[in-house]
Amino acid sequence: MNARGTGLDPRMTFDTFVVGPTNRLAAAAARRAAERPGSSFNPLFLYAASGLGKSHILAAVAGHARRVNPDRTVAYETLEEYMEGLTRALERSGPSALHDAYGDLEILLLDDVQFLIGQPQAQQLLLQTLDRLMSSGAQLVLASDRPPAEIDGLDERLLTRFSGGLIVDMGSPDYETRVAILRKKAEARGMPLGEGVAEAMARYPFRNVRELQGALNRVLAVQDLEGRPVDPSEVRRLLGDGGSDEPAVAEEDGEEAAAEVEARWKHELRGAIHAAESGGFEARRLQELLASVEEPPGWLEDLEDYRGRVRRLEEIAAELDSLGNPWPEEARVLLHDPGRTEDAEQLLGAVRERVRPFPSLPDGPALADIAGEMSALAVRAAEHLLRGDRPEYNPLFMHTSEAGSVLSFLEAAGRHYLAMNPSGKVGLASVEAFSDDFIRALSEGVASAWRERWWSVDVLLLHGVERLGATERAQEEFFHLFEALVRRGAGIILAADRPPGQVEGVDVRLQSRFEGGLVLEVRRESEAPARVASEDPAVPEPSPEAASEGPAVPEPSPEAPRPWALPREKVVWHWPAAEDRMARWEE
Repeated sequence: MNARGTGLDPRMTFDTFVVGPTNRLAAAAARRAAERPGSSFNPLFLYAASGLGKSHILAAVAGHARRVNPDRTVAYETLEEYMEGLTRALERSGPSALHDAYGDLEILLLDDVQFLIGQPQAQQLLLQTLDRLMSSGAQLVLASDRPPAEIDGLDERLLTRFSGGLIVDMGSPDYETRVAILRKKAEARGMPLGEGVAEAMARYPFRNVRELQGALNRVLAVQDLEGRPVDPSEVRRLLGDGGSDEPAVAEEDGEEAAAEVEARWKHELRGAIHAAESGGFEARRLQELLASVEEPPGWLEDLEDYRGRVRRLEEIAAELDSLGNPWPEEARVLLHDPGRTEDAEQLLGAVRERVRPFPSLPDGPALADIAGEMSALAVRAAEHLLRGDRPEYNPLFMHTSEAGSVLSFLEAAGRHYLAMNPSGKVGLASVEAFSDDFIRALSEGVASAWRERWWSVDVLLLHGVERLGATERAQEEFFHLFEALVRRGAGIILAADRPPGQVEGVDVRLQSRFEGGLVLEVRRESEAPARVASEDPAVPEPSPEAASEGPAVPEPSPEAPRPWALPREKVVWHWPAAEDRMARWEE
């Protein structure tokens, strides 16, 4: 990564940033900006009072972007540094300065944006920078000690740009977060606190993390210089002169303690509601708890459950983005209501099913390579079907007693199609696999997504069709799939060990559709020529001369079963010159 600007503290990472209810949204949005710059939340505008972690998050974005992509170009600057650098560039390069200075950036981190007050020239330059970088897909993360609406005299166009992204408030850390910060910082310095010390320190209402850091320094200095651990009972004496005049939690008895406990639950709920609504999440449950006259029983468990649901919704949203969610409108409704987390989980499962790729075809010979082994007529018929947007001979129904050879044929046909259409979708399966896959989708509650996935194939290759009659729901699903693919102009090649009229248990609708395409009996060329049954009335009878070129097809006796269940008027013949036959069809 190419990083420029003021030095970034490598210790300020997302791993060392303690996440609590008042900064969780800011941390999650910043991480996404570092991993997928420009894809969402652009610009990301963070605001908080001094000492609440804005600079830490900006440094974390730069460091995380470096780990994700070492070649990524990132700049971290304060507003003052931005103005000084751009002014020098303008003096040196003139109108091209903006492109020269920021044209190659993928992430711009800009701190102290509040100093735009009273600087119309700076606002104009920043507006041009934002428009140029955002049009190129670059990510902007801005930090200020106040929200954009409270920056006096801010250009309306800048306010519009800021509001078009995501504006996040980072509040003061709550009690639990203060405990976590103290423990983490002490452990990072190799001087862990004794039991109860972090809790005693966290009861002081420090206004920001810097004050908390100062108090921790005082306690750790005693431990280091006196060579002993500090006892919780000493905290009040050690911190009495700093941070605050009185602890945030008084002694654990009397009416004063009860009032403080009540204040805590209300404070926690208000903070959580504010954080949730800032992130666009529904907070009805928390508002109901806050409306209670007395401390609601189990409020802390409810609050933690709510926060866990919000975290899960954020994770689901990130995965849906990575999967290319085909149903964004449904997601937009579910992903902002923690009460519908289970519905969001179901949506995620459906999306995973819908975008699940079909298994890759194994390496092997192309369709043309097996023309010497399989029937030339079958090869040419498959080629004809696979190259047409709306193939004339659809489906191609092949029947043979050689299951292994027909599977190799189907795989070769799939490879042939993908060679012509690399981005196409080919679904190859046996009837058993198709049925089992449908049963799995039913059990997982993703049958609709499963159906849409199969309906999206460009070529369907199904073998073992003689076993389709043993299924019920799967046969019905296959009928609808067949109809949907034919309407779309997708190609269908089916294989069985017998002609379609002899497949038992298959719905008459399917059987008629099989026979309405091109039915071929396929054998290896070395054994016997292909025989074809067609409903094409334009196909002429073979001439005596052509018939004499090969062995005649014997006329079946009245008692003998017909080779396939077609009326007698269906033509059954031997035509050795397959190329002539296909040429007549293509005319």
